[in-house]
Amino acid sequence: MNSSFCSPDEWLRRGHWTTYRGQRMFYREEGQGEALLLIHGFPTASWDWHKLWPDLTARYRVIAPDLVGFGYSAKPRRYAYSIHDQADWCLHLLRERGVGECHLLVHDYGNTVAQELLARFAEAPDDSPTLRSCCFLNGGLFPEMHRALPVQKALASPLGAVLTLFNHRAYLQRTFFDKLYAPPGIAPDEMRAFWHLITRRRGHWLFHKLIHYMADRRQHRERWVGILQTTAVPLRLIDGPEDPVSGRHMAEYYGQLVPNPDVVLLPGVGHYPQTEAPEATLGAYLDFRDRLATGPGARPETPLPSR
Repeated sequence: MNSSFCSPDEWLRRGHWTTYRGQRMFYREEGQGEALLLIHGFPTASWDWHKLWPDLTARYRVIAPDLVGFGYSAKPRRYAYSIHDQADWCLHLLRERGVGECHLLVHDYGNTVAQELLARFAEAPDDSPTLRSCCFLNGGLFPEMHRALPVQKALASPLGAVLTLFNHRAYLQRTFFDKLYAPPGIAPDEMRAFWHLITRRRGHWLFHKLIHYMADRRQHRERWVGILQTTAVPLRLIDGPEDPVSGRHMAEYYGQLVPNPDVVLLPGVGHYPQTEAPEATLGAYLDFRDRLATGPGARPETPLPSR
């Protein structure tokens, strides 16, 4: 695997800019071949994918946007942040880049954006880029199984706006990232990078607005869980079982609700497989794509064993 640490500044230098709803938006694009859209999670950015980037771009045309309110993209204060709007932004970018069909590799918040994209593709395939596959990493695919951390619950409460004013790096590391990463916790260089991306344009003061995705998941549960059960798009879940929010318990529930579930567990990994175990994550993803190449559109008849 050709992975190495890429600083957020270097990530920025290699990126591109466009406009969505009057906002200046950032994305990375590199490689040739089949299009692959990467959608990151909360509260980070497309930089999350930097350890997988060299290997993925050697095989595919990879597009990785910063969602509205995240990373280097615009972080407007007066804005109705929602999963539906993030899906609109992703579709806007794909159309602008001339992408007619693509695969999805998504994480956390990005899982929910992908569920909305899958639902739209099922409803109006002629109005949406053709989705060839979707691979989920850890995330709240089922609101009833999402075990939110205390800090997430606090941010979603009426006191959330006040709490964001006291947000600082040590607090966020202690209450969020160290709990989501498997022991010994997040590496110092990654925490510095995450904090840089989060605080750009005071994005850490927007957490109480961005956290609205948890309410979105509850409100649209039937739509977003339903599409996992009915979509013809091949799916795979790659899950870090040590994640307290969406780990083994969520993967087991996925196996119960999703027909012909294709699940790969990465032992000893927490909420961020792409940064905690990039080699294992890449291997599981490329295995998924190889299986599609040998049997287009088909899911395995039985779940894959845990790895």
